[in-house]
Amino acid sequence: MVFKVYYQVTISEVPIRENTKTMFVEGDSVRDVRLKLKKEPYNVEIVLPVTGAYLEYEKQNEDYKVLEL
Repeated sequence: MVFKVYYQVTISEVPIRENTKTMFVEGDSVRDVRLKLKKEPYNVEIVLPVTGAYLEYEKQNEDYKVLEL
C-alpha cells in the first residue's frame, strides 16, 4: 500500500505549513511507514493511506515517486 507522508525537513524546527514537504512511501500500515522513517532526521506530521481515485490523481503529478526504504 502507498502512503503519503507530510513532514518537515528538520526535527528541531517548529512545523510551519509553508515548509511542509510530502513524500510517498510503500508500507503495510501507518506504523510500518513511521518505523521506516524513524532513522531519518524528519519531523513526520501525518501519514495517510493513498488508494483508489486519490492514488490515480497523485500518479498524474510529475513529482510522484514512491520511495523504497
